[in-house]
Amino acid sequence: MMVIRRKCGQAFHIGDDIHITVQEIQHGTHVRFGIEAPVEIPVHRLEIYERIQEENRASSSGDSLKWLNGVPS
Repeated sequence: MMVIRRKCGQAFHIGDDIHITVQEIQHGTHVRFGIEAPVEIPVHRLEIYERIQEENRASSSGDSLKWLNGVPS
């Protein structure tokens, strides 16, 4: 893992296509980022990404209706 320290308004790149800028820091605990990436690269918060992965696993195993109804597999 790489840890980067940036101030508000500063940015960094991931590869040639992804540009991340610190937009705002609130109360020293909340950070807002601006992320520029090609449309073919999905950008999600971790909890949304995990839910998508869960849904994909459920649909590939044939348990999609159980997952939609909240029944654990």
